[in-house]
Amino acid sequence: MDVRFAAALEAIVGRRHALTTPQEIRAYAYDGGVDRSLPLAVVLPGSTEEVAAVVRACRERDTRFVPRGAGTGLSGGAIAAGDAIVISTARLCRILEIDAPNRIALVEPGVVNADVSAAARPHGLRYVPDPSSMAACTIGGNIAENSGGLHCLAYGVTSAHVLGIRVVTPDGDIEWLGGKTIDTPGYDLAGVFIGSEGTLGIATQAVLALSPIPESVQTLLGVFDSTDAATAAVSAIIARGIVPGALEMMDALATAAVEADVGAGLPTDAAALLLIDIEGLSDGLEQTVDTVASICRENGAREVRVAKDGAQRDLLWKGRKSAFGAMGRISPDYYVQDGVIPRSQLPAMLRDVAAASAKYGLRIANVFHAGDGNLHPLILFDKQKDGEFDRALAAGADILQACVARGGSISGEHGIGLEKRDCMPLQFTPEDLSFMDRLKSAFNPDDRCNPGKIFPTGRRCGESARTAKSGALDDRTAALAGEPF
Repeated sequence: MDVRFAAALEAIVGRRHALTTPQEIRAYAYDGGVDRSLPLAVVLPGSTEEVAAVVRACRERDTRFVPRGAGTGLSGGAIAAGDAIVISTARLCRILEIDAPNRIALVEPGVVNADVSAAARPHGLRYVPDPSSMAACTIGGNIAENSGGLHCLAYGVTSAHVLGIRVVTPDGDIEWLGGKTIDTPGYDLAGVFIGSEGTLGIATQAVLALSPIPESVQTLLGVFDSTDAATAAVSAIIARGIVPGALEMMDALATAAVEADVGAGLPTDAAALLLIDIEGLSDGLEQTVDTVASICRENGAREVRVAKDGAQRDLLWKGRKSAFGAMGRISPDYYVQDGVIPRSQLPAMLRDVAAASAKYGLRIANVFHAGDGNLHPLILFDKQKDGEFDRALAAGADILQACVARGGSISGEHGIGLEKRDCMPLQFTPEDLSFMDRLKSAFNPDDRCNPGKIFPTGRRCGESARTAKSGALDDRTAALAGEPF
């Protein structure tokens, strides 16, 4: 890295917070996905003003930069592909205000998701979006990816719970998008920013909407001997007019890994499990629980358990939230896919996943947000074995194509990042992509802020190149993926 530029960055954030040696920056070559790339340097600003100063320094030297939260993302969104520096929000980790009467929290982007609810709990409030990584992921990353979570079926994803965002634009200006009240006048620029994967600027503060903690919660575990029966029960519950707080599914392979890891007492001989939260006012809750249990039995559940107390409930959910990590018990490596389909397509889609597993000779575990049709197939492979990684990527591409063919989307909550940018033409026409690119250019005309993400670039690298070369994309999509937008 240029010595004078490094000195300029050190002058802004201090030597301790400007990392330039290979040893210092090695950990920033990774996120939770499978792409890898070392940044030029890593800086950790301690304030909005320092973020803006770093961005302006990058602009003056025509250097690209990548915002980064906790690095738990699963699509390569925080990877500095090409020559770019990483701007980490790790030091921006303060909860600035809990305004209980107005049910809002003002936080910095490096605050861990779970810490918001912990701070709000004494006021009887919580922050609803709860990704499985909530103990580690941070609010800035949640905003970038418009994260969902276990309880977003009933309450909506991140965009439904963020009122305003203070941002540093790619030019180094400081602006507020939205504010502390709902529906501020003018265009919904906060809505545009949320889910933009760090391509429109860097969030440095956020106003979060807090929700009352439900008066009562009951958790059910439905045990099924077929995935078709379990997915039929999912649709039947919603069709009956019941929207659970959470409605999750795990197949047999996922259950075996979770049980080995957590020991939650899950039946490992079941083909599928449904984990269901029913929450709300105490009055009438038991009746809803009984109705949901009956629906499960009507659709073939051989057993329905109701958690006896909070400890048992927490253990069940610990198992679900540990599912990704538990894959390490049964496979050296795994590749997480993320797609969405209409709920009614779940039985057919799980057969598509099984077909991909058979086609590429790889085991695939399924653990997902069944209530909103957000799949997370976990493709198991061993990167030490020739060809297995490429087969895993090809299996993932097959699954994404099936999602689109069934009326769904190539991403539910993990974003596009580097991982899926060459798959965007599966879902969008060149005109669609061009329209989105013009929106990005209004904020980020030089593509200096988180470059190379979301859009096919014609400069394939890393996993995108391997996906395209795998032959898994059809000819039209592969050709479009090679065209820059």
